[in-house]
Amino acid sequence: MKITSVNVRKINKEGSRMKGIASVLLDDSFAVHDIRIIEGDNGLFIAMPSRKTATGGYRDVAHPINPEVRAMFEEAILDAYEKAEDPTEDEGKDA
Repeated sequence: MKITSVNVRKINKEGSRMKGIASVLLDDSFAVHDIRIIEGDNGLFIAMPSRKTATGGYRDVAHPINPEVRAMFEEAILDAYEKAEDPTEDEGKDA
């Protein structure tokens, strides 16, 4: 399995720990959307897409099964996050 594309949209919302949303394309044939980029106490990390359960908790909809694949996702997404333009940089540019 290979990550063939990563798209990141940075979010600049005051007081929010969520810093962006990512979509990942695997082997040019399977997409995972709504991966959140979160600012934690020890730096940035990713949170896989999840949904609220009937008991009020949250459960991942899609997620890596082993630490190696999670590290592959995190490295690719955080690298793309660092290269993505800030949302405020687009403001004021001529269209």
